[in-house]
Amino acid sequence: MSEHNKKRNVFFLILVAALGYFVDIYDLLLFLIIKNKSLSGIGIADDQITETGLYLMNWQMAGLLIGGIVWGIVGDKKGRLSVLFGSIIMYSLANIANGFVTSIPVYAALRFIAGVGLAGELGAGITLVSESMSKEKRGYGTMLVAGIGLMGAVAAYIVGDLFEWRTAFFVGGGLGILLLLLRFGVFESGMFEKMNRQDVIKGNFLM
Repeated sequence: MSEHNKKRNVFFLILVAALGYFVDIYDLLLFLIIKNKSLSGIGIADDQITETGLYLMNWQMAGLLIGGIVWGIVGDKKGRLSVLFGSIIMYSLANIANGFVTSIPVYAALRFIAGVGLAGELGAGITLVSESMSKEKRGYGTMLVAGIGLMGAVAAYIVGDLFEWRTAFFVGGGLGILLLLLRFGVFESGMFEKMNRQDVIKGNFLM
């Protein structure tokens, strides 16, 4: 691969990792912004909204915790791209489905699934960026990922304020689908491929 193509691929990788972080932050903040409106919209009494909101948040946090462990194992065994594609598909479908919820049990289940999906997003993206850049430039790459990603908070506030809560969830799921299309151009990190080849040569497929 030429030096020009290598630089272009690294730039594209940073871009899609940053957009993935953007979607992550969007969803995490969006739920906090619209949870009261969404709970009122499905008929939860005003005096139960705070307690129910905490219940849903706990389910989402559980998903993030479990997802972080599961996706970490999957990433080491199957590759970072497997995590990037799998996590964004899970997140996107969960958020689109969230726009149709009418009951708390379904709401909680979908927030859990979305949490699992979100957990894989940032870890795999940052790892790919770090493994694909020289040690002198990794700091700039991760800084760009974090900087662009944090703009998801601004987007969540704007969308949550301007649109109906179901539409806001649809927007999040739609962003995930668009990101998935971009990711078809992302390459697996050279570091992981090198480690994988070494493991196969040694016969240690579970390392």
